Amino acid sequence: MKLNMDLSPVEIRRLIVKVTFAILALLLVWRVMYLQLSDRQFLQDHGDARYLRIVRTEAHRGMITDRHDEPLAVSTPVNSIWAKPSELMMHQDRWPQLAKLLDMSEDQLDTLLVPRLKRPFLYLKRQISPDIYAQIKKADIPGIHPVREYRRFYPGVEVAAHLVGFTDVDDRGQEGVELSFDSTLKGTPGQNRVIKDRLGRVIEHVERIRAAQPGQDIALSIDRRLQYVAYRELKKAVQINKAVAGLMVILDVNTGEILALVNQPSFNPNNRGALRGEYFRNRSVTDLFEPGSVIKPFTVAAALESGQYTPTTRIETSPGNITIAHHLIRDVHNYGTLDVTGVIEKSSNVGATKIALSMDAERLWNIFDQVGFGHLTEVEIRGEPAGRLMDYHHWGEIEHATLSYGYGMSVNALQLVRAYAAIASGGILYPVSTMRRTTPPTGVRVMSEPTANAVTLMLERVVTSGTGKAAQVYGYRVGGKTGTVYKNSETGYSEDQYRSLFAGFMPLTAPRIAAVVVIDGPHGKEHFGGLVAAPVFGAVMLDAARILNLPADALGGPEQKGVRLAAQPAVPPPSTRLQ
Repeated sequence: MKLNMDLSPVEIRRLIVKVTFAILALLLVWRVMYLQLSDRQFLQDHGDARYLRIVRTEAHRGMITDRHDEPLAVSTPVNSIWAKPSELMMHQDRWPQLAKLLDMSEDQLDTLLVPRLKRPFLYLKRQISPDIYAQIKKADIPGIHPVREYRRFYPGVEVAAHLVGFTDVDDRGQEGVELSFDSTLKGTPGQNRVIKDRLGRVIEHVERIRAAQPGQDIALSIDRRLQYVAYRELKKAVQINKAVAGLMVILDVNTGEILALVNQPSFNPNNRGALRGEYFRNRSVTDLFEPGSVIKPFTVAAALESGQYTPTTRIETSPGNITIAHHLIRDVHNYGTLDVTGVIEKSSNVGATKIALSMDAERLWNIFDQVGFGHLTEVEIRGEPAGRLMDYHHWGEIEHATLSYGYGMSVNALQLVRAYAAIASGGILYPVSTMRRTTPPTGVRVMSEPTANAVTLMLERVVTSGTGKAAQVYGYRVGGKTGTVYKNSETGYSEDQYRSLFAGFMPLTAPRIAAVVVIDGPHGKEHFGGLVAAPVFGAVMLDAARILNLPADALGGPEQKGVRLAAQPAVPPPSTRLQ
């Protein structure tokens, strides 16, 4: 073929352009085919990297319930608002509207965004209400996006706050059961692969990589009804007596389960903005105190176990005081000659001292040690101290004496109520738990059944005719012991700072529940345990008998008219000053 050389320059240029484009087209087709055949996976991976994202799906936190599966802590889905700072900065004309919806100023918004312009994700408001979320969604402000989270809600509000605890904004346990069982409750988050557009919005769900595993539910041992009654009466007592604080623990005698645990002051775990650190302390678990006269039943138990004493053994307490190692120990009155039962009924320090000093120190220490004083109860709540019970090898005569009526040692409320439950159960000490038990635990015998029964009858005398009359419950036999303890200060025991206590159990025919009430620092008209703490026990046990459907085991006296006995004037516990 001959090339026509008669082409004009214009035609030649046109031909060159056509050939050039044809060659480029061929090269482009070749490149596309090459990439599709040889580098397909590489290109697909890079494309996916720009649009495919793996997003986390939150796991539903397990529910906390009471022993009857009534909810104490539940998680509900809520929305939080996040922003892409660089994008939101391009729409500052919408800031006034956004700031108003988020209940913040434009200056606050500016302070939040400007230092974080390079971030792809920034929370603006966590866990907003449904109404606010609907308004923000309707406003359709560029750069603003929602994310689904869970918020913890506590139906009981203050009533079980110290036991249940609370979570932070990220749903992590901070106090109480929420903290102790956080790993059980929180579950495992899931993962989804999604496609997002350039604005970070999910436009397609590709696949589920891992399903979210919800946390396990936990059933506590407490009865929500009993918890409320205890909370109500304790709060009332703290207010009436102008006390600094208070606590009450109720224990199932036969299983060691905590049926109620309340503290004052309390807090509202649903309102994180108003949470105050000093109110978080679970005093029933963390606080140690000298128990005072509520220890005397264990001193008497040691005496009965020794074989040296019976309930009717006579003890001379005249003239109402005794000097031990240059320290004066006194009774509030000169009770003269008392039997061992009378020592408990009248709460005689002199009588308890003489009983203790007549025994080896090791025997007295053994009974305290065996019922759990100086040992952790190993309850599932964090922060429990072991308390203090000095080894008997280090006792002097004065320590031997004062320990017999509860000075020179320290316990917490759980240890004390567990020890009283051991008396109520016929001498068996059971482990304490905040968890609902489906099978009875194995207990340890810490005193003989005859000794436990004898001490129980002495404790009944305290309530019927001694210092604990205000703890009486119509229709039921009640046993218990009052205590009024001087509080320690920097200079020793304070003259005007007290701790009022009552520990007891009921019904005596077949004991079911034991309880301890402690009122810390009463500043009202009264400060004695029989007038401050015992009435709380009586009021709560009256409702507890109905709630737990306890069979009556006593007939009311002529002064009882179908209601709990009003507080009667009681012989105040003896005061003892240790210089």
